[in-house]
Amino acid sequence: MALIVGIPACSRQIGELLQHATPARYGQALMHAAGCLPILLPPVGEGLLAMLDRLDGLLLDGSPSNVDPSLYGCAEDLTPGKHDPDRDATTLPLVRAAIARGMPVLCICRGIQELNVAMGGSLHQQVHTIDGRHDHRSGPGTIDEKFGFCHTVQVSGDFGRIVGASDIEVNSLHEQALDRVADGLIVEGVAADGTVEVVRVAAATSFAFGVQFHPEWHVKTDATSHAIFKAFGAACAAYANGLKRAA
Repeated sequence: MALIVGIPACSRQIGELLQHATPARYGQALMHAAGCLPILLPPVGEGLLAMLDRLDGLLLDGSPSNVDPSLYGCAEDLTPGKHDPDRDATTLPLVRAAIARGMPVLCICRGIQELNVAMGGSLHQQVHTIDGRHDHRSGPGTIDEKFGFCHTVQVSGDFGRIVGASDIEVNSLHEQALDRVADGLIVEGVAADGTVEVVRVAAATSFAFGVQFHPEWHVKTDATSHAIFKAFGAACAAYANGLKRAA
């Protein structure tokens, strides 16, 4: 039986209609390197929790939208008009429930930010405005240039063992970043300017990582990106073969 990984979609106004969508590259990476089939999860709130019974893994993907700052106790909104409350209402309870039942979880870009907020952490809304921090937003150029490698991340712990390195090259396309890291997360990757790039869920019984960069983009050509998805797929297979348990 095929392994199934859920990918929460975003709410997007396309023309006159509200639609649910996510970039195709996440599902393509799952099929290529993880041996899993993707299924899009509509952002319909906590009612979607019932879908976890039918999944072997959860992937929180990136998005142009930002987590609403009110969800991590911040009254000031520095990015108005860039939020997706339907997605927030879906992904935050979804990732908490997935971790509670031991389901493998991979959180990318917005996903790592959702993971941190879901577990009680906070975010920098505009990391490029902080003294000493670099501008982590994508620059000009073609789509391939925007997703090209642009800086080094020092990695450690379980994540370092997965990728088989202590330093990796990553791309960078984010305006927001982790500020206060949630108590239940362990930092296993940091950029030269101190920006958190990799976290692991300390109490997780399976693969449960967040990365601020986009490994799905280079999964066919980069050993690090491929290793991340391969390890996630192996964890999904192990979960499907006997590690499922009640929430």
